[in-house]
Amino acid sequence: MLAAVAALATLASIGTAHAGVTTLYEFEGESDGAMPEAGLIQDRAGNLYGTTFLGGYNNCGTVFKLAPDGTETVLHSFSNMNGDGGRPMAGLVQDRAGNLYGTTYFGPKNNPYDDGYGIVFKIAPDGTETVLHTFTGSDGGQPAADLILDKAGNLYGTTSGGYPADGTVFKLAPDGTETVLRTFSGVDYGLYPDGALILDRAGNLYGTTSGGGSQNCPIGCGVVFKLAPDGTETVLYSFAGKSDGGKPEAGLIQDEAGNFYGTTLLGGMLGCKWGNSDNGCGTVFKLAPDGTETVLYRFTGKNGTGANPSAGLIRDKAGNLYGTTLRGGDPMATDLGGGIVFKLAPDGTETVLYSVGGGLAAGLLKGSGQLYGTALGGNEAWNCYKNHGCGTVFKVTK
Repeated sequence: MLAAVAALATLASIGTAHAGVTTLYEFEGESDGAMPEAGLIQDRAGNLYGTTFLGGYNNCGTVFKLAPDGTETVLHSFSNMNGDGGRPMAGLVQDRAGNLYGTTYFGPKNNPYDDGYGIVFKIAPDGTETVLHTFTGSDGGQPAADLILDKAGNLYGTTSGGYPADGTVFKLAPDGTETVLRTFSGVDYGLYPDGALILDRAGNLYGTTSGGGSQNCPIGCGVVFKLAPDGTETVLYSFAGKSDGGKPEAGLIQDEAGNFYGTTLLGGMLGCKWGNSDNGCGTVFKLAPDGTETVLYRFTGKNGTGANPSAGLIRDKAGNLYGTTLRGGDPMATDLGGGIVFKLAPDGTETVLYSVGGGLAAGLLKGSGQLYGTALGGNEAWNCYKNHGCGTVFKVTK
């Protein structure tokens, strides 16, 4: 969340595209939503689904559907009151019946000084919302990552906060029973899991934390972890925050050989400032099954090549990786401008596919030779965020 807010302060106008780019929808910031922080999913009919952090009738965010013809429908407008949540930072997952599942970062609001710890919700195809779980803090709070759904209908996710712990991994059964699989409290084992999980056939979960770790790292550089079905955590890699990267805010993807790929917000090529600190511009990394880390790319923030990726990656059959950055786009503004959509070839060559004025806090969706994504700004239809726009949904033809 802090990364996205920082990016909002640096939005510029939309830059020149390096591939075929189509803006599918521009948010106006009122009833239709504003500031989409999360990525998209797509159904077989080509409809896109996502969330916005702000906007809606209560300015607490929305769940929306975007038809192939560009028609937007708000399926739910959050209120953060009367048991409902507010301000969704994560995206959605859909079951075979068309139900959508997600989380809100806040809610329900208990009093003027307490915005709540967030909820897990279900949206039926007719737009009916069901609150499946309300976090209390002791079982975690402030979920910021997408959920995953197994074949039995169980949901798995992470929370980035709560008390007395600093984040959790949880499982939510179809009947609404929540099980906390892991509570993060020891620094060496990581703190603040902000990213989504992946689940293997043996029932092991894999993810990242943006803080903690065994390395002597002043910014809390984070770890890559494995969580066995019995709740045993194994730290697969602990970031040092230097050339190897630091502070992964997104989840992982895995190839057929068992290698993991991800991004770090900081570290890598030092000399690039995040705020007032010289903590680096971030990396794209590969982690082998034996725990060996290889940095595939170090962002520099120069010449519109991107800086500070906060979202995860997708991978094609040829081994190319695709992702986004919060900053470092072109045209360059003060503090590195907006974000980019990038392609990283197996040999480490980066290609900038799209440079946008709004920061890109979300990952990409791949479908039919197209990449779909959301931008935090880039639309000036309303006076949103100091004229930087309320956000867009876009398509990039590779």
